[in-house]
Amino acid sequence: MFTKPTPPWITAGALCLAGCAGCINAVGFLGAQHQALSHMSGTVTNLGIELGLADRALAWRAFVVLGSFFLGCVASGLIIRQSTLKLGRRYGVALVLESLLLFAAVWFFHRDATDTGDYLAAMACGLQNAMATGYSGAVIRTTHVSGIITDLGIAVGLFARRQPVDWRRIRLYLVLLVGFLSGGVIGAVAFVRLNYGTLLIPAVITGVVGLGYGTYRHFYPHAWE
Repeated sequence: MFTKPTPPWITAGALCLAGCAGCINAVGFLGAQHQALSHMSGTVTNLGIELGLADRALAWRAFVVLGSFFLGCVASGLIIRQSTLKLGRRYGVALVLESLLLFAAVWFFHRDATDTGDYLAAMACGLQNAMATGYSGAVIRTTHVSGIITDLGIAVGLFARRQPVDWRRIRLYLVLLVGFLSGGVIGAVAFVRLNYGTLLIPAVITGVVGLGYGTYRHFYPHAWE
């Protein structure tokens, strides 16, 4: 159960980041490689398939995408140094780094280096997903929805059995689901006109939010606490 109310900044941040991840993932699927970038379950499956079929080139590509996501998580741990959301940590730095990775990915995509673009975008998603793994007893993931759908299903089952349901946690998960879905829609619509330039949308959003957050926390270190 949630032990405290969900502050507005967590809800807004969750919606924004989930939307960015949905947009990035849409670009990955619509791109030349049709590669998932924000979640690794399918990538690990692809790696297993290619290893089973002895396709070394595709197996290596899947492995590097997986490794890039992992390195993004490592970078997040090095920057933020904790797994629970707490204002004052260096989220601004992490968001700016994510933005730079996405800008770099667009640069490589526009030069037909699609593999490198995918690697950088996957690293950005790993960095984002590891930024906050928990808050008040809730597991928070902003780059995939498997766990969210699972928890929502469990909640429906508990409600049907007239068991207690943590509605504050469910509302947060619904925000993440809506954000991710909306990001996918935006990514698909934008890809028709902007192609890989669609990644500039989450790149700008994370960059502006990161710089704004870092600046605000510098001048008002005790705000929102």
